[in-house]
Amino acid sequence: MKFLEAFANIFRVPDLRKRLMFALGLLAVYRLGGHIPTPGINIKRWEEFFNSASGSIFGFFDLFAGGNIRRLTIFALGIMPYITASIILQLLTVVVPTLEKLQKEGELGRRKITQWTRYLTIILSVIQSATIAGGLQSMRQGIVISPGIGFVLLTIISLTTGTAFIMWLGEQISERGVGNGMSLIIFTGIVVGLPNALHNIYFNTFVTHEWGALTLIMLIVLMVAVVAFIVLVERGERRIPVQYAKRVVGRRVMGGQSTHMPLKVNAGGVIPVIFASSILAFPTTLLSLEWVKSTVWLNNMLRSIQHGEPLYYVLFVAGIIFFCFFYVSIIFNPNEAADNMRKYGGFIPGIRPGRNTADYMNNILTKITVVGGIYLAILCIIPDVMISGIHLQHLPLVGNWIDRVAPRRLLEGLNVQFYFGGTSLLIVVGVAMDTINQIEAQLIMRHYEGFTPRSGRIRGRRSSF
Repeated sequence: MKFLEAFANIFRVPDLRKRLMFALGLLAVYRLGGHIPTPGINIKRWEEFFNSASGSIFGFFDLFAGGNIRRLTIFALGIMPYITASIILQLLTVVVPTLEKLQKEGELGRRKITQWTRYLTIILSVIQSATIAGGLQSMRQGIVISPGIGFVLLTIISLTTGTAFIMWLGEQISERGVGNGMSLIIFTGIVVGLPNALHNIYFNTFVTHEWGALTLIMLIVLMVAVVAFIVLVERGERRIPVQYAKRVVGRRVMGGQSTHMPLKVNAGGVIPVIFASSILAFPTTLLSLEWVKSTVWLNNMLRSIQHGEPLYYVLFVAGIIFFCFFYVSIIFNPNEAADNMRKYGGFIPGIRPGRNTADYMNNILTKITVVGGIYLAILCIIPDVMISGIHLQHLPLVGNWIDRVAPRRLLEGLNVQFYFGGTSLLIVVGVAMDTINQIEAQLIMRHYEGFTPRSGRIRGRRSSF
């Protein structure tokens, strides 16, 4: 009842109601634009090709494009060029002194970096759309109706304009709506498949009877458990106690307070999963090339790291943990944090300031980053195994024995096509938590109770997009 009352309070506040309706309106515009096809494309033949290559990088990017790549609409590039541009500039702040200085200048510097991100997004969109146009023309499936320079230019203009429009929609939602606009656009593209998911459950359970009642119950329990696990870990943080010494400024005594430095368990968000998944999606994409198919050893090697193969999951877990450390090392510098703490008279009880403090924070950060990486790996592997299984029967020496004794559901999966994968599920839950957190902050600011008045405010993770 408390939740429903808090939800009703949203529409009692005029400003919050306008913000929510504005965000929903722009998201509806995004969905409408996702049904406008790119000019000069034979949609039926493209869908036939996409279905045959859905396990490649096309299927991975289609997740973030909200199905627009499958339909090859004007929004086919989606928000990925903006995400890529943001990540590139974030990485460059470590090695480029100018960007590092701008990042420390506050709001003015962030606006400048945002402007450069927009320019880089347009450049990446032009490059990607030109590559897509050239690739479509080179295919023999007759996907392009009238090949030529006119088709290339029209494709570049259409796809680049679509990405720029999506970027504008996201910024407008962030500024005048509720929540992070870029994240909500990705969120919308993922959850739009929920009705088809529910239909798939009904069809498999009550029409074809492929799933029994026990399978359905286990599936629902596992879904609830995974979502609860995500919420628990995303809210998890390691709090390092910090004490500030007293100091006299004029006639006033400053400091002397105790606080803490929160270190998130999953500081990298979904970024490590995106990096690892995109890298491992390239080998499957290469398998569609003729010269790769004709090279036996290369073809066999790439097939051994296809989705569902044991080697794929080993490399996937290693990639996630590696990029967790890589990304955390960029966004948090223990030496810089220790120096700033010492400048303002702060110290960790029992730890000497300076180098010892930096080593102490680095040790804690290493431990929780390992935990965060394992959490992301488990979160991504469990849904994948449910969807397509893990092909342990392809292992050398023991493959035949495993094929005889292992359950088919483990080796072949449940074919649960509706079930969101680890990446999409993490995005959906994380964005939902962030959005609810912002709405709750607006309610509390206007003297209304939040969604969880007894347990305090909901803490959403910082958005990665």
